[in-house]
Order: sequence, then C-alpha cells, then structure tokens
Amino acid sequence: MFTLSDTWIDLLGFSGLFNPIALVIGIYLGWHANQAAKIWIAGFAAAILSLIAEAAWGFTGLPHIISQDAGALAMFPFRFVGGAAAAAIVYHVRRLRR
Repeated sequence: MFTLSDTWIDLLGFSGLFNPIALVIGIYLGWHANQAAKIWIAGFAAAILSLIAEAAWGFTGLPHIISQDAGALAMFPFRFVGGAAAAAIVYHVRRLRR
C-alpha cells in the first residue's frame, strides 16, 4: 500500500505547492508581466520571497499559521512551481482580456 509521509503531504499542500504567499506573489507578478519569459522570474521570486517572509515571521516569535515538517531547500522547488503556475495562468488570462 502506498502512503505519503508527513513531509510529502507538507510539500504538496499549503506549505509547499499551494503556499498562499507564493501564489499571491506569483499572481501579482504574472499580472504585471509583459513577456512570457518573465513567468519563470515570477516563479523564482515567489519562491524566494515566500521563504523570506516565512523566516521573518519566525523571528517575531509568533506561532506559524501553516506548520511544516520540511526545510526551506525542500520547499523551494514546490513553491517555485506553484508561483510559476499561478503567474502563467494570470498572464494568459490578462492576454486574453486585451
């Protein structure tokens, strides 16, 4: 029987792929992108900025809203994909509206 560990559930859930901060950053940068090549930049920025925001939140001493089991290096590729996908969807929606 195939079951996912808690780390994989975190990576494929709200801590990784569907991280709200990374998605919002990807949506914003995808909306303002004027070339399709900038979608990759939006995904990279979404991953980096969401990890920085999460680390800054941790320094405040307040409890994390979304707990995670994996580290930043494990989260990066999943947040990159989530942010780039959000940017690509918004970029194409904006192009269709023009």
